[in-house]
Amino acid sequence: MVLLEIEQGAKLSKLIDSLFSQGAELGWTLIKALLVFIIGKLLINLVNKLITRILLKRDIDPSVKTFVGSLVNVVLMVLLIVSVVGALGVQTTSFAALLASAGVAVGMALSGNLSNFAGGLIILLLRPYKVGDYIAAQGVEGSVKAIQIFHTVLLTIDNKVIYIPNGSLSGGVVTNYSSQEFRRVDLKIGVEYDIDFRHVKQVLEDIIAHDTRILQTPAAPQVLLSELADSSVNIAVRLWVKSADYWDVFFSMNQTVYERFNQEGIGFPFPQLTIHQAQN
Repeated sequence: MVLLEIEQGAKLSKLIDSLFSQGAELGWTLIKALLVFIIGKLLINLVNKLITRILLKRDIDPSVKTFVGSLVNVVLMVLLIVSVVGALGVQTTSFAALLASAGVAVGMALSGNLSNFAGGLIILLLRPYKVGDYIAAQGVEGSVKAIQIFHTVLLTIDNKVIYIPNGSLSGGVVTNYSSQEFRRVDLKIGVEYDIDFRHVKQVLEDIIAHDTRILQTPAAPQVLLSELADSSVNIAVRLWVKSADYWDVFFSMNQTVYERFNQEGIGFPFPQLTIHQAQN
């Protein structure tokens, strides 16, 4: 009986020693993996800063800079994950074999991102837009803040950040408002039927002549009688300006026309309907 108790005590002691040994080994493995992760993150941040500094010193398009920076960051993060997995004791060859065996599922999961990556390359190659351009696409619009490997980042005029997949941008309709040096401002102004068109035209031409932002090229300003509508005579005003001045000219012209027409006694019509009663 005493021998049995001694034998059981020895087995229990060996089990406890084994648990302590395995626990210490596991703890050291976790510490190594944590150290690899922390040091790796620090190195990635340093490399990203170094690459950003190098790209800033080079005369490279900002679109390429943001794309390359995003690509390098993703590659370094993948390498860090592989390093952490290796530090945990998992053989990297076995890890790669595991990914290969799950290739179909991984491929299906990443198919969208792969198309977005290809779309980013197409955008950089064909250059339908670049960083700083104001574009409209996929029902939204804003200034291009960055072209990353999977997404294009837009900043709206009310300071919202929008991420659009590159795949949809490379294969969809994109309107670039900044690609051309000049844009045409089109105004439609309605006046009452009893107003002399020649007077209206003279006032509009005077307003145009005093705005130095309005250009004579690619075409001279035009004031045209465009439509005899139900309640108004509609006048089309076509002005060429620099793209950067488009909205300033658009809004200031509306305000100036409103103020000058009131001074000149030119009335703006209201919707109206004239009814003629037949005499019996």
